[in-house]
Amino acid sequence: MMKVLVRCDASAVIGSGHVMRCLTLADFLSSRGARIFFVCRELPGDLTHLIEGKGYPVHRITLRTPGWEEDAEKSAVFATEAGIGFDWLIVDHYRLDARYERRMRRLGVKILAIDDLADRPHDCDLLLDQNLHKNMELRYQGLLPAQCLPLLGPRYALLRPEFFEARLKLRPRRGELKRILVSFGGADPTNETAKVMAALELLETGAPALDVVVGSANLDAASVQAACVAHKDWSFHNQADNMAELMSRADLALGGGGGTTWERCFLGLPSLTVVVADNQREPTEAVAAKGATWNLGWHSDVTPQIMAQWIARLQKDPELLAEASRRCFQLMGDRAPEAGHPLVALMHGEKP
Repeated sequence: MMKVLVRCDASAVIGSGHVMRCLTLADFLSSRGARIFFVCRELPGDLTHLIEGKGYPVHRITLRTPGWEEDAEKSAVFATEAGIGFDWLIVDHYRLDARYERRMRRLGVKILAIDDLADRPHDCDLLLDQNLHKNMELRYQGLLPAQCLPLLGPRYALLRPEFFEARLKLRPRRGELKRILVSFGGADPTNETAKVMAALELLETGAPALDVVVGSANLDAASVQAACVAHKDWSFHNQADNMAELMSRADLALGGGGGTTWERCFLGLPSLTVVVADNQREPTEAVAAKGATWNLGWHSDVTPQIMAQWIARLQKDPELLAEASRRCFQLMGDRAPEAGHPLVALMHGEKP
């Protein structure tokens, strides 16, 4: 039985993306019989309750300093004292690099690094970057050891089984704009959700129905919920566990440029994307260049008026929406649900 240690964090500041994609991979591995353990730093909005709710033990750590050394020491102490004999370590953390990974190798583990910044060296056996970038094949040049196998691009996106199931049942998208999905991640620290709701109030034509999704780390959840209650066609969802269903029934999404980009594209859902973090700039530009989203730009430059103008334009041009949906499908290609994720096979020493 494979035993896997996962090191990732979430918080109201960091967001939920690292934990959510690690949970997706953990579910794939668990379905093959692997035992999964998480190490997470205690932070406001850390999502440890969500991880434990899915049945995975969490070892919480506190750090005096944000450096890698104390982190590696506490991670290694847990791994040693647990007496489990881990086979793999998964590291999904922008603050940890080859120095942390080399220290953890003393435990006799193989290492999978999940990254999308390409701004630091790694000492890993596998590297996953599921984002779209220009010159992707050169992106990690000089940052990886010779034996590392990189898996690069949206074809390797970590998608939960529900998305494969939803794609098989997906209705044709004809470009009609009747329902909008709003989802800006687990925290939405810049409160882009409020901008979208304000934008719908500005529409001169009839506003589409709205599904508004917020995460458990969203500090403005109460005000968002109150706004939804005041509108009969607005539905509020807190920490939704049916995102594939919500995306399937939507005609347009408004969201950030994080991991949900690939979920939206896989289900052919056109989107207006607001860049809410530096690491989202280049992937969002690349996806927009493929015609699979419209890049509204950096969040502080995006106003409700700009959002309203785009929504009104798309209401009047169904073919524009329909073409964007086709581009989404083209970007993601075909993936067989029964194949799982290539990482699972590779971590088991098999060909994907």
